[in-house]
Amino acid sequence: MNFNEVLRQLRKGTIYTQEELANKLGLLRSTYAKYETGENEPDYKTLVKIANYYGVSTDVLLGRNVKENNNMYNSCEEIKLLILELGVSDEKFFDIENWEVLEKEDIEDIQKYFEWIVHKAREKKQLI
Repeated sequence: MNFNEVLRQLRKGTIYTQEELANKLGLLRSTYAKYETGENEPDYKTLVKIANYYGVSTDVLLGRNVKENNNMYNSCEEIKLLILELGVSDEKFFDIENWEVLEKEDIEDIQKYFEWIVHKAREKKQLI
């Protein structure tokens, strides 16, 4: 994913319009819109400000594949990127009301996945 695609996905994971996010970041709406279309790219300071706002690294924001460089591998960044690629934002993921549509069997499946995740973390001696 390119920067503009990542930025668009991140914003769509919020309840904000381009104008509202631009205001939060101290930008003009037209400037923010050009970032999303790929017509323009932010300077370094603005890139960091956007990354901080969304709670992601600049690598994630730039669409950089953290798997490519094992020396810099960060599993948390990889998970954030995966969630982003699936079109799910942290905000929506942790909003419990989004889970109300699930059936009992769905929750049982989720429990199995969570148990597997905890098992893998314990296996790696990183107790959750």
